[in-house]
Amino acid sequence: MMGDASTVVPDYLRGLAAAHPGVVEYDPEHRIVVRRAPVRAGKVGLISGGGSGCEPLHAGYVGLGMLDAACPGEVFSSPVPNQIMAATQRADHGAGVLYIIKNFGGEVMNFGLAAEILRRKGIRIEKVLVNDDTSFPPELAGRRRGLGATVLVEKIAGAAAEEGRPLDDVAALARRVVEHSRTFGVALSSCTNPRTGRRTFELPDGEYEVGVGIGGDRGHERRPLPPVDEIADVMLDRITVELRSQPGDRVLVLLSGLGSTPAIELYGLFAAVADRLGKHGVEPVRSLVGDYITSLDSHGALLTVLRADDELLELWDRPVHTPSLRWGA
Repeated sequence: MMGDASTVVPDYLRGLAAAHPGVVEYDPEHRIVVRRAPVRAGKVGLISGGGSGCEPLHAGYVGLGMLDAACPGEVFSSPVPNQIMAATQRADHGAGVLYIIKNFGGEVMNFGLAAEILRRKGIRIEKVLVNDDTSFPPELAGRRRGLGATVLVEKIAGAAAEEGRPLDDVAALARRVVEHSRTFGVALSSCTNPRTGRRTFELPDGEYEVGVGIGGDRGHERRPLPPVDEIADVMLDRITVELRSQPGDRVLVLLSGLGSTPAIELYGLFAAVADRLGKHGVEPVRSLVGDYITSLDSHGALLTVLRADDELLELWDRPVHTPSLRWGA
């Protein structure tokens, strides 16, 4: 890794702000990233955060139409309550603040602590828990991690907040996105820990991990690596069952590399996914393919499918201008 592992996170945040000076601002005292674009009074504020190493999540999604602030922790570690409180105060425009929280223990605890303290000071806060990881069966739903649906929640809820909807409405919409989204991940390699310079786990050639997350952790099982069509089947099987996919459904598909997956492989996998959805009469009407939620330099992919209606698609299409997502603005 280039640079000093002990300063990799603040170096990244300084560089992000320097590269996008009209979009985001870096607050080094609290180590948060905040929106620079003017915000009108009465807009609901959106905040998210989590362990670094999953870029562009979350700092890359601060800006018009998405987050007002992001709180990056150390690599694969939750932000601390002081960061979250500082970000909340910067994102409070008088209409309350929505916390978008991935279902990891440290994030749930620290965002909860910050909310409890700030509510006593009169700031209205709503929380939305993202738990779209279908690698855990329904009976273990409490262990489901927040994965690719986080990006969809931030974009769609961000558009609703931008148009002036009240906090309760924005929170209800965000929960609806979570309810109708599912994600499944696979990996052909683990990631490299920046402090040790070693892989978090070893995976022999010709095998892959099924059901990985974004924290450098192993999946639920290891299998011989099949053709790409069969990988698409593995990723889609639980997703389509849990979404109760029916012919005529329209979906938004996010296929994210995990940091070291070549575009040629990602698009090949997306072709297989689109073929399989089409055979079931399910139409991918919107798609994103690329590195949108990662795990440092892991070689793999996360597939997220959102069963979308007219309102969700219209909000998805609204203008957005962040360091890592931009259209219509």
